[in-house]
Amino acid sequence: MTEVTAPATSRRPDGVWSRLRHRPLALFGMALVLLIVGAAVLAPVIAPFDPFAQNFDGLTMFGEPLPPGGAYVLGTDLLGRDLLSRLLYGARTSLIIGVVANGIALLIGTVIGLTAGFFQGWIGAVLMRFTDLMMAFPALLLAICLAAVFQPSLWIVAFVIAMVNWVQTARVIYTETSALAARDYIAAQRTLGASTPRILFRHILPHLVPLIIVWGTLGISTTVLLEATLSYLGVGVQPPTPSWGNIIFENQTYFQSAPWLVFFPGAAIVVLALAFNLVGDALRDVLDPTLRGSD
Repeated sequence: MTEVTAPATSRRPDGVWSRLRHRPLALFGMALVLLIVGAAVLAPVIAPFDPFAQNFDGLTMFGEPLPPGGAYVLGTDLLGRDLLSRLLYGARTSLIIGVVANGIALLIGTVIGLTAGFFQGWIGAVLMRFTDLMMAFPALLLAICLAAVFQPSLWIVAFVIAMVNWVQTARVIYTETSALAARDYIAAQRTLGASTPRILFRHILPHLVPLIIVWGTLGISTTVLLEATLSYLGVGVQPPTPSWGNIIFENQTYFQSAPWLVFFPGAAIVVLALAFNLVGDALRDVLDPTLRGSD
């Protein structure tokens, strides 16, 4: 039996890299990502102090946080803990939640979008109406409600964020799968007697991989921002576990007298979101076949 294969639409890895390395913003984003990931992984080695230790010399004689300088490079917080150490360990928290929550959201969104887009009919209608229902709820409000129901912890926060972030992925995967399923080579495969799993995993899913990679990269920044928001509102990662959001939450009362306590974790959130957005945008331009001729 002659097999009809899909037209090649994916780029070889060396081709992707050759295009990425000519994009200064992409390289800058990747450098930032590597720097943040490296700092998070090596936090136990490079952190100058225990992030949980309330240092006896970490406050002024009036009981206020120390400004940046000296032994405490970025200053101390309201309990005399080293801010740099807490930021380094907070990066681990943010990246773990970003990767885990985004991975779960990608898996759920891909399964629902792929199933609905391929089978169509009542199955697709039910799955997409459920997706639309989830999209109708404000993501932050839904996340707050879910976080309030469960006891907040690192893994619960990751699960909550995944439950509100999968809908965008499902909608995008559904649209692309519907277009692929309507192509002639898929009809030819059905005519030749190819099984449904073979069509899905051999001829449709490989074409979705670039899209999944792009959304996975871009989704990390969204996940980190949502985690920081939940932690700032007090329903995210709970102290004393450091996260960039709860560092701002804990120290917001010192915003005027000790602005570094808000500025540094806020800047870290912005840099991380910017880095993954730059990489995600570059990957989208390189991997999206509709944009290949634009540069």
